Amino acid sequence: MKDPKGYVSFILHAHLPFIHHPESDDYLEEEWLFEAISETYIPLLLNFKKLEEEKVNFRITMSLTPPLLSMLDSKLLQKKYINYLKKHIELCKKEVVRTAYDARLNELSHYYLDRYSNDLHIFKDVYNCNLIEGFKHFQETGVLEIITCGATHGYFPILYVNEKTVKAQIAVGVQTYEKYFGKKPRGIWLPECGYVPEADKYLKEFGIEYIITESHGILYADPTPIYGTFAPIVSPEGVIAFGRDIESSKQVWSSICGYPGDFNYREFYRDIGYDADYEYIKPYIAKNGVRVNTGIKYHRITGETDFKDYYNVQWAKDSAEKQAGHFLDSRVNQINELSNIMDTPPIVLCPYDAELYGHWWYEGPYWLYILFKKIYYDDCNFELITPGEYIDKFPFVQVASPCRSSWGANGYSEVWLNPSNDYVHKHLHVAGDRMCELAQKYPNAKGIKKKALNQCVRELLLAQSSDWLFIITHGTMVDYAKKRIKDHIGRFTTLYEQINTDTIDEEFLKDISKKDKIFPDIDYMIYY
Repeated sequence: MKDPKGYVSFILHAHLPFIHHPESDDYLEEEWLFEAISETYIPLLLNFKKLEEEKVNFRITMSLTPPLLSMLDSKLLQKKYINYLKKHIELCKKEVVRTAYDARLNELSHYYLDRYSNDLHIFKDVYNCNLIEGFKHFQETGVLEIITCGATHGYFPILYVNEKTVKAQIAVGVQTYEKYFGKKPRGIWLPECGYVPEADKYLKEFGIEYIITESHGILYADPTPIYGTFAPIVSPEGVIAFGRDIESSKQVWSSICGYPGDFNYREFYRDIGYDADYEYIKPYIAKNGVRVNTGIKYHRITGETDFKDYYNVQWAKDSAEKQAGHFLDSRVNQINELSNIMDTPPIVLCPYDAELYGHWWYEGPYWLYILFKKIYYDDCNFELITPGEYIDKFPFVQVASPCRSSWGANGYSEVWLNPSNDYVHKHLHVAGDRMCELAQKYPNAKGIKKKALNQCVRELLLAQSSDWLFIITHGTMVDYAKKRIKDHIGRFTTLYEQINTDTIDEEFLKDISKKDKIFPDIDYMIYY
């Protein structure tokens, strides 16, 4: 196809909060990373590889956030992930024996044994424990555009009361990207898609060309964009903004009609961690004996019923293939309609949490693989594109100021600022102001004082993570989220007082530097 009528751009936001506990193996939260590696990151890489081997030309964009990159690069967490896999393989082998009485169950137990065994092979033997290089390969071949995010996913629409804290989030996000990918990022996924115009000058300062925003960030821009979300806009400061397409998002995200609710798909909420005999499963659940997910799930969604049928891998693939066809047809019709009323080719932006694909929607990576093949081979009026490529092709963009917005519930800031978590912000703001004060007061620090000042930055950035506020709002793992905020603010405050009184406790500094081991090249003078 020489002249496509329009373009579709998939953007996956790969992010997890920085969870790193060298002091203990008892933190279940570390398994968030391990689940994401097995269910999302490895499946995506394997499907990208299949497309590459089949010579299918595709395009996709991913944000790999600084906390995620830091965890994927951690030798400690790599070792813990291998132990996680070995434990799962041990459980799967027991399941093969236990389920011998039922042919369908036994087939599934073999399926999981093969899957986790393959994960271990892929992780250790193919990628040498370095998945970052896997993603980097696809960026270098031109099919994947990797973009950055704020340093620790700090939420700009609240942090901006001290603009230097936003500047630092952007600066460290860009620096971390450069460390791993050897060049500057063109784009940024604003944390929680939280847009404020005050951030634009810092985005420009650090070389960011474009941002990803929520739909109404574009639709309510001033002046009103001529083409809605189907063409980017550029802010007065020169930052290009792409907005999420509502229709394509609904087809995937909707709890009522979204694809992941298909009755043939794997049921996320039925897991042998809860179903199996307690004494049998006890070695494979939480250290304190609490039942948790193991990742081994034998049932399909089935319907609005508690009586779930067994999962059938082939049925699930059949559904994914049908839905990939439906999504393709929907975009063809959408592009046809839009191209008739636009004098520039429309772009349909499809941004999602990466963990939706594989972790929450188990079949998601396969669905993407089939969709990309269909787009390549079928008679299709659009092409896949990355935002960077779209800007290069169509550099003339309407000037408009995006609206303050986020992709949280109701579109603004209530997820991260409400009666359940509002007490946190005064501590974040005080610590942010104090960090600027320290940079002004000690601009030429050396030795132990410089180490302490740099650790202050790490503690502040980790406290600012929007994930803790999100978790508190939604009532999941609340004690852990509150502990993390308290720990980081407490460590920051202790260091702040020790620096100002010249009484730095080297053992304390050494201990927290080992626990909060992120951003080794941080420079506290970004707050100057």
